[in-house]
Amino acid sequence: MRAQFETLLVIVEIAVRNLFASRWKSLIVGGITGFGALLIVLGSSLLDSIDHAMRRSITGSIAGHIQVYSDEAKDDLEILGNFYVDIPDIGSLTDFAKVRRTLLSVPNVRAVVPMGFSDAIASSGNTVDQALDALRQTVATRQRATSPDLDRTYAAQKSHVREIVVVLRKEIEDAKKVSEAAVGKDELAAIDRALSDEFWAGFDAAPLDNLDFLEGRIAPLAADADLLFLRYVGTDPSAFARTFDRMRIVDGQPIPPGERGFLFSKFMYEEQVKLKAARGLDYIKTARDDRYAKIALDPDLQRVVDENTSGVNELLLQLDASKSASFRRKLQAFLRTTESDVGKLLARFFATDDRNFEQRYAFFYRELAPELQLYRVGVGDTLTLKTLTRTGYVQTANVKVYGTFVFDGLEKSPQAGAINIIDLVTFRELYGFMTADREREIVAIRASAGAVDIAREDAEDALFGTKSSSEVEATPAPEPSDARQLNALRGTRARLVANEHSSYDPKQLEQGTVLNAAVVLHDDNQIAETMQDIERAAKRAGLKLRVVSWQKAAGLLGQFATLMRGVLFAAVLIIFVVALVVINNALVMATLDRVGEIGTLRAIGAQRRFILTMLLVESGLIGLLSGGFGAAIGGLALVALHKTGIPAWSDVMTFYFSGAKLFPSIELQQLSFALGTVILISLISGIYPAWLAMRVSPREAMHAEE
Repeated sequence: MRAQFETLLVIVEIAVRNLFASRWKSLIVGGITGFGALLIVLGSSLLDSIDHAMRRSITGSIAGHIQVYSDEAKDDLEILGNFYVDIPDIGSLTDFAKVRRTLLSVPNVRAVVPMGFSDAIASSGNTVDQALDALRQTVATRQRATSPDLDRTYAAQKSHVREIVVVLRKEIEDAKKVSEAAVGKDELAAIDRALSDEFWAGFDAAPLDNLDFLEGRIAPLAADADLLFLRYVGTDPSAFARTFDRMRIVDGQPIPPGERGFLFSKFMYEEQVKLKAARGLDYIKTARDDRYAKIALDPDLQRVVDENTSGVNELLLQLDASKSASFRRKLQAFLRTTESDVGKLLARFFATDDRNFEQRYAFFYRELAPELQLYRVGVGDTLTLKTLTRTGYVQTANVKVYGTFVFDGLEKSPQAGAINIIDLVTFRELYGFMTADREREIVAIRASAGAVDIAREDAEDALFGTKSSSEVEATPAPEPSDARQLNALRGTRARLVANEHSSYDPKQLEQGTVLNAAVVLHDDNQIAETMQDIERAAKRAGLKLRVVSWQKAAGLLGQFATLMRGVLFAAVLIIFVVALVVINNALVMATLDRVGEIGTLRAIGAQRRFILTMLLVESGLIGLLSGGFGAAIGGLALVALHKTGIPAWSDVMTFYFSGAKLFPSIELQQLSFALGTVILISLISGIYPAWLAMRVSPREAMHAEE
């Protein structure tokens, strides 16, 4: 044993001497292997960090660790899929209470949250509608009582509406410059009437009739109303907030337990509901701060500046006489000009560049924004949602907006920020499921209309009044007149619509139908095992459930880390194939250069096994030293990146990084894997040169020297 150890020491000593003797070749080979080790350490660590970050993003915001839905689904569940293109048919779970009991019977399941994904369209209204609605409310108040303050409010609101009409007239004139067909004669006649002195002189005589004219003929001409395309998840809001602790209310309050309501994602609230001018300023600010973009060099930012400059009418529509005077005074002082036209002042103000942007951005939010309605739908407003039910007809629901929310760390992520929240009871109605409130509505309408149940065989007799062998046993209410019947139906529907904001029985959340459910675990390292336990529990309970992991439920986004890992290993494989060839050729050339040395060693008694071991040790030493150096450089780089973080260069990367920055970590197993791989490649590369050296005989070596 001692002799073998001494022999090994001699082999190592000779190998080290040979490496230094051919240092340039050793440096070339070591550089390639060191770079490979560096790539493995950095790549695997970054991908592991992204994978963990994405896992936190998806499981902590909307998906949970596991998703379950009907096994009779025609499509796969994709909670982060594009619902605006096509709504997948994932079936439904008709008895959520049973599903929940079954899932909670699995030991590792911590919580089960009911869900359903869909989308709807809502109108944000326009400034004219809002101004006319305020004026109508004031008119109604003055009809009951009057006061000097109320008279001043009434006069100011009338003046504001008249100024709005002036702005609309200018918009129409601009549209006519582009195309004569852009505006019809009827629209021109209506706007001219609304601008005439006679109209406003006689406004007080019939204010409601004149308001009807303005609402029916003038308000539709305003182009500042936007349709909101809203994707939402119907859920139990309280259970959702308890389970997904990354959720945080930003504005307003959570939806109270047992109350119908809607929560805007803060991302969508800023993107869709905010005034376009303010949204444009925010976009430029974010681009400058996060991407260090320059307006002068970025065509996209220049486009936003042009849109803000030409879109000042959106702001002008909100300005009554007092606000116009305030804006004029502030802008004249800020811009140091005597221009009196507020529209021109605003256009000049929004013509920002890299030198003045920060100052104007701060001035806008400090001086101008407090006098504007920045959001078309405010917290506390009622939002009217329209959607197609699963059977294809349009369903409408009025919901109160209770506030906005974000998922911490994902504030700027469009993936996590695209989903709003609605209570599950309202979701079911919009989706087309029967609910307790809808059933009561049908019963009330039937009672108001005097409807009765008629058997199929008695339908002809009931319709045409002929005798039948079987009497229709019913006691219908006295048939009302058409007007009375219509008023009864209207009254019933009005009461139900007014009641849409009222509370509901919380038991409805569990007793009804859901589309899918999120499952959150105690130990998220046992997802695969828990999925099998859930499938077995569902089978015992007679439930047909499809069980998928968060990664599959997230669709393409969930597969991103796996895809990138495959790309990385493909790149590493290519590098090491090249390295294998280069190292092999370098070692072959080095072996051929050392034929005399090898022959001498053979001549003095060195066995072939000795030569083989010596050359393999040389290859292994190159791998060990260069691989260790490359892995160490990679580890130091990761330590530095962990302290500073890697900024997310786009909104999408914010989701992948689970925040504005990714803080990669280094683990011992990653260093060990990189070093082991490099040493293995080096040993494999040294096998062929060693085999050549073993075949060298002393006579061949002496002949080569001659």
